[in-house]
Order: sequence, then C-alpha cells, then structure tokens
Amino acid sequence: MAITVTISIDDTDEKVLLNDILNIQEWVQGAVDGKINNCWKRMQQNWTTNLMNDESFTDNIPSNKADFVTLVVARDDYQTRAERDAASSDGE
Repeated sequence: MAITVTISIDDTDEKVLLNDILNIQEWVQGAVDGKINNCWKRMQQNWTTNLMNDESFTDNIPSNKADFVTLVVARDDYQTRAERDAASSDGE
C-alpha cells in the first residue's frame, strides 16, 4: 500500500515558508524522509530485540528493510501505533 499525501498551505503561510526555505516541496519531502528514517531505526531496533528474545522464532532475521518489515507486520504480536494506543486505552 503506497499513499500520496497532499497538504494545503494558504498564501500567507507559503510566503512565510519561502522566507526561509528555497523549495517547499523538497523541504516537506526531506522532513518526511527524515521521519521515515527515524521510525525505521526504532522499528528495526525494537523488533530485532523482540525477535531475538522470542524462543519460538528460529528463522533468520532479514538483513534488508523490505523483508524485515514484511516479517514483522505479518506476526500475530505486531500492532500499529493506533492499535497499541487503542489497547492501552482499553486497559485503563
């Protein structure tokens, strides 16, 4: 599933951004790329530890991002952020 994200910036805010930023589209893409990179690092670190501590998991841990993510999201114990938040609010 790939998504396209569209944002709207009014004329005033566009002028504010252009006061400091050369290209708004490039800046937004860079911000998203940076966030993806940080989320990937956290996911990889967290799930590598989880997999290594799971005695029932005996397969190799994939060394490439796509295979790693496919493995993790297919697990029964995987939850998205929204699912984790919903589960924690149910337990309150």
